[in-house]
Amino acid sequence: MAKKQFKTESKKLLDMMVNSIYTHKEIFLRELISNASDAIDKLYFRSLTDDSVGMDHDDFEIRLTADKDSRILTVTDNGIGMTKEELENNLGTIAKSGSLDFKTDEENQSENIDIIGQFGVGFYSAFMVADNIKVESKAFGSDEAFVWESSGADGYTIKKCEKDKAGTVITLHIKEDTEEEKYGEFLEVYRIRELIKKYSDYIRYPIRMETSHKQLKEGTENEYEDIYEDETLNSMTPIWKKPQSKVTDEEYAEYYKGKFNDYEAPLKVIRQSTEGNATYTALLFIPSHAPYDYYSRDYEKGLQLYSSSVMIMEKCKDLLPDHFSFVKGLVDSADLSLNISREMLQHDRQLKIIAKALEKKIASELGKMLKTDREKYEQFFREFGAQLKWGIYSSFGVNREELQDLLLFKTSDEGRYTSLKEYIDRARENQDKIYYAVGETVEKIAMLPQVESVLAKGYEVLYLTEDIDEFCVQILRNYDNKDFLNVCTDNLDLGDEEEKAQLKEENDKSEELFKFMKESIGDKVAKVRYTNTLKNHAVCLSSEGNVSVGMEQILNKMPGTEGQNIKAETVLEINKDHPIKDKLLYLFGNDKEKLADYSKILYAQARLINGLNLDNPAEISDLVCDLMV
Repeated sequence: MAKKQFKTESKKLLDMMVNSIYTHKEIFLRELISNASDAIDKLYFRSLTDDSVGMDHDDFEIRLTADKDSRILTVTDNGIGMTKEELENNLGTIAKSGSLDFKTDEENQSENIDIIGQFGVGFYSAFMVADNIKVESKAFGSDEAFVWESSGADGYTIKKCEKDKAGTVITLHIKEDTEEEKYGEFLEVYRIRELIKKYSDYIRYPIRMETSHKQLKEGTENEYEDIYEDETLNSMTPIWKKPQSKVTDEEYAEYYKGKFNDYEAPLKVIRQSTEGNATYTALLFIPSHAPYDYYSRDYEKGLQLYSSSVMIMEKCKDLLPDHFSFVKGLVDSADLSLNISREMLQHDRQLKIIAKALEKKIASELGKMLKTDREKYEQFFREFGAQLKWGIYSSFGVNREELQDLLLFKTSDEGRYTSLKEYIDRARENQDKIYYAVGETVEKIAMLPQVESVLAKGYEVLYLTEDIDEFCVQILRNYDNKDFLNVCTDNLDLGDEEEKAQLKEENDKSEELFKFMKESIGDKVAKVRYTNTLKNHAVCLSSEGNVSVGMEQILNKMPGTEGQNIKAETVLEINKDHPIKDKLLYLFGNDKEKLADYSKILYAQARLINGLNLDNPAEISDLVCDLMV
C-alpha cells in the first residue's frame, strides 16, 4: 500500500517535534498513557447514558507489555477506539487533538468528564525512542478495525486489520542503542515502573503489566522458576483527592518522605482546594529542617505541577515566591493552559492567580502556627527564618505587610525569641523606638556598653545575630509607628534636654582634643567625642550614616565585594563621666606624645568590645607594655 504524506507538516516539523519540543525522551510513555486514559474516559462517559457499552468503571484498564528480544513495547487500552477517518484526522495531521475536540463538543459539557489531552503532538513524542509505530484501533460500535503505521516523517499507511474489541493497541519498535542513548532501558520493567510512578501514578484507571520474579520450585532446595503475575503499576487515587478526614498524619508523612526524599516528617501539612477564577487543589508541606543545599545557589525551588493528576512539571518555580521557597508539595489543576509539549506553562492569568492564592495561604498558615504552636514555629524559624527576612529586604519592603508579623528576633528578655508585636506589647509607656544591637552571638551583644546603658534605662533590646537581620530592619524602618534604632549609632540619645545641652557644651570645649586624637588614630574614625550613653565603660564605637559597624563586616565578606573595602563612618565615643576623660585632658596639655598612644589604645579597646579585629595587634601590645613600665 502506498504511503500517505502527513497532511500539513513536513519532515522538518516532525524532526522539531521529536528533537526540540521535549526536554526528556522518557516522557513519551506519559503521553501515550495519557492518550489511552483519554480514550477510556470517552467510552466511560458514554457508558453513563448508553447501556449498550456494557462496561462499568472497574472494567477499564491500560495494559503494557515489553519484549526485550524483539525490542517491542505496547500500550493497549479498551477505550473508545478510532475509526479510519479518526486515525487519518488525529494521527495524519500533527497537532490535531481528538481530546480537545471532544472537550469542546457542546454535547460533552459536563462536570463528570475530565480529559487530559489538549494537543495532538504528544503521540509523536514516541518517535524519540521508536523507529516504527503501529496503531491498531477499533472504534466502539464499528465492525471494522484499522491499523495506522509510520516510521517517521516519510509518511504513514492505513489499512484494515483484525481486532475483536473496541480500543487501541500502540506498538513501538524501540530504536537500537547507541553510544549516546540507551533506548533499551524503556523495555526494562524496573524503568517502566519508575516512569509510571513519576508521571502517571494517578491516572484513574489501572495500568497493568505482567511481571515475573524468581521463586523456589516446590519440592526442591535450590531450583528456582519464573513466576508470572499481573502487577498494577499505578496507585490511581492521589492522596490530595481523598477527603482530608480520610487521610491520617502518618499517611501524609509517608507520602511526603517518599515523594520528596526526606528522612523526617514535615512540620506542617497545608491543603487547599478552590473553585472559581482558578480551580485547583494544592498539597503543601513545611519541612522540619532545611535541605543541606537550601542556602546555596544549587537549590531549586518549585512545586510539582499536575494537570488532571498527570505530572507535567517537576518544579514549577512560578508557583512560589522566593521567601517561601522552602515549601514542598504540588498543585493539581485541569484549568491550566499547557503548551504543546505539556511540559511547560504559558504564563497566563490562571497561573498567577494560583501563585498569589498559595502565597496568602502559606503566610496565613504560618501565622496560625505562630499563635497556636509556638514551639513548632520556633523550630521552623530557626531553619527558615532568614529566608523570610530576605523576602522583606530583597523586595525593598514590598512584602513587609505579609511577612513582618512572622519575624522573630532574639531579645534581652532572657535571650528568647520575640515577635515585633510582642516587643511592642512589652514596651514602656511613651517608648517611641525599637532598640536593637548587632553581633555574632547573644552573649557578645549583651556585653556591648551601649546595650548595658539602654537596659539600665529599662528598655528591651532586640539582639540581631544573623547577617540579614540589620538589612531587614533597615528596610522595615518602623513597626507600629516606632522607628528601629541601632543602639551603636550616633542616634542613640537617652538623656533629657538638660543632659543634652551639657554634653554639647563639653564636646564644644574639647574640640581641639578630639581633633588631635583623630589625627593620632588616622582615618579609621570619622570623629571623636564624649557620650553620656555609657555607664562604667570608658569608650565605645558608634557609627554615623546608613552603614553600621556590623553591616561593614557583613558587606565586606559577601561574594563580589572583594577589594571594595566598604567602611562605616565610625565614631570613637568617650564616657564623659569616666576618669579617663580627665587623664586625656591632662595629657593634651602636658604630653601629646603619650596622648597619641592613649588614643590608639582606646580605639583598639573599642574595636575589641565591638567584636572587631585589630589592624595591628603587635603595635597595640607594645604600646600597652610601654605604659606598664
